[in-house]
Amino acid sequence: MAVLHRALFTWFELLIFLILLVLRLDQRIFWNWFIVFIPMWLYDSFLLIYIIFNMVSHCKNNHNSTNCLRRKGWHMLAVLLKLSVQILICLKLEAPYLYLPAKAVLSPFWLLLPALTIDVFVHLIQHSRY
Repeated sequence: MAVLHRALFTWFELLIFLILLVLRLDQRIFWNWFIVFIPMWLYDSFLLIYIIFNMVSHCKNNHNSTNCLRRKGWHMLAVLLKLSVQILICLKLEAPYLYLPAKAVLSPFWLLLPALTIDVFVHLIQHSRY
């Protein structure tokens, strides 16, 4: 998939999600929160399929480069942490009787945020040397 197509797909999915989110928060629709988050889950599932496809093609072509494969594994873990945050947010909003504390709901996000910051910083430092 070309970069332009990926960017357009990302913006379209985000637009649909934000429209559904605004409608739900404005109480114009009374859908389940899991339905409101469907565009984000659709995007994350396509992203996971894309990462898995790249990992398989990379393993098929290059047998010695473990650093790149480790990075793709990290990308997969980041998407899975994002999915877990989305599911926990939906559970918190849809089932208040579960008494999920905000710390528990956002803990995968708080693990993901500094790790992504460090990853981007290290990646920028490595590529600025070339």
